[in-house]
Amino acid sequence: MSWLDILGWGGSALLVFSLLQARVLRFRALNLVACVILLVFNALLEVWPMVGMNAVLCAINIWFLVRLQRERHDDAVFQVVEVGRDDAYLRHLLTLHADDITRFQPDFVRSDAAERDHAFVVLRGDEAVGVVLLDADGDVARVRLDYVTPRYRDFTPGEFVWRDSGVLTTLGFRHVLSPPGMVGAYYDRVGFRRNGQEYVLDL
Repeated sequence: MSWLDILGWGGSALLVFSLLQARVLRFRALNLVACVILLVFNALLEVWPMVGMNAVLCAINIWFLVRLQRERHDDAVFQVVEVGRDDAYLRHLLTLHADDITRFQPDFVRSDAAERDHAFVVLRGDEAVGVVLLDADGDVARVRLDYVTPRYRDFTPGEFVWRDSGVLTTLGFRHVLSPPGMVGAYYDRVGFRRNGQEYVLDL
């Protein structure tokens, strides 16, 4: 197999792999790399219709990546809505994503949700992208669940609960304490400081 064959097959494999990604940001980035590889491959073979198609796809991916990066920390894009602890929509989200929630917070018990002090749903337009459950301990908000759907996991929408929405300070909280058993915690990227197995944010 020549290096040109390897280039073509590699680009095609990466293109297929990109389509399997649940995370929208990762999909666009991998798809862009695959299209660049296939653009070069087809240019070397002088297959100009495929060069044109891949050039257009590259432009589309770049446009979406720039837009997604701008929206990543834009508090006008995400909204934080407090819901009742026994809200039917909240129960639906927790049931729908139960297996995925267990992957990241294995100690979370879904039936305990109604016992939490505060429940929030993070929305992007009319789409739910995250759920946060808190308990109040004086002026400390203890996080019992911080879940983001796979599609928006690159966006850390929880930061809109902690800071940008102002919802926690309105409720009288001055500090946020993360759950100690969370797998793949992202808190150090949004201003928390490490405190043993937990992370702390001063509001």
